[in-house]
Amino acid sequence: MHEYYYELVVKVSSHDSLFLDFLSDTLPVGFEETDNGFIIRSEDELDTIIWGLEQFNEALQKALSTTIELECVQTKLQNSDWVKAYQKSIKPIAIDKFYIHPTWDEENRDLINIAIDPALAFGTGHHPTTASCLRVISTFVKASDKVLDVGCGSGILSIAAMKLGAIVDACDTDPISVENSIKNAELNNLKYSNIWEGSSSISSDKYSVVVANIVADVLTFIAKDLKSLLDANGILVLSGILNNYEDKVLSYYKDLKLVQRIPQEEWITLVLQKEEK
Repeated sequence: MHEYYYELVVKVSSHDSLFLDFLSDTLPVGFEETDNGFIIRSEDELDTIIWGLEQFNEALQKALSTTIELECVQTKLQNSDWVKAYQKSIKPIAIDKFYIHPTWDEENRDLINIAIDPALAFGTGHHPTTASCLRVISTFVKASDKVLDVGCGSGILSIAAMKLGAIVDACDTDPISVENSIKNAELNNLKYSNIWEGSSSISSDKYSVVVANIVADVLTFIAKDLKSLLDANGILVLSGILNNYEDKVLSYYKDLKLVQRIPQEEWITLVLQKEEK
């Protein structure tokens, strides 16, 4: 253990969920969420992360035509056991049938437990899009359903479906996400039917449920591929959609029936169904 470590306290005036997504995709280490931002700790200096946050904030302000105040304060501290301090900040969460908890926390006897190691990729379920997708899975996925998780990330949605007895395939264009998903499944004594690095278009199978928690623009680009993967009366779950992009996304899926719309904060999750002709 090094004698010192660096702590970066990040405060944002708004759109903290977008900064959360940015950090989740960028950081090789875990971080702590606070009421108005984040705390990042590392034994290496965090100047590059500060620069990245400033660049992201500048681009975000231009894209949203708004002002977002960003404050980054880095401090060099004596290295006590900051890992334990970080672990204490990670809280389990119950979402419908599921209880998502870090590996060191106790299980909930009344719910379906999902253990995730934050050292790998901690999909906590706290983010609105993840929480909404878990609710949809809780409602629509049944035992023996064939499910595809597109952009699997930490694998939390795949694991939830497997816990319900589904046969799950998954893919992600990020090789680290694929590796993390496999490891997190193993933590829960589960195994993917198939998982690969790359796009959903690689699969030639048909699925009862396809879940894609990505971003709105990607959902429009891959609309044809996602729809082609549905079996008769298959369910398609689209998430990661900011509310001002909802109409744009729906225009690419107008041949499917809108079954459910789940708004949470500034995010929308859509549940669509292929109707057998």
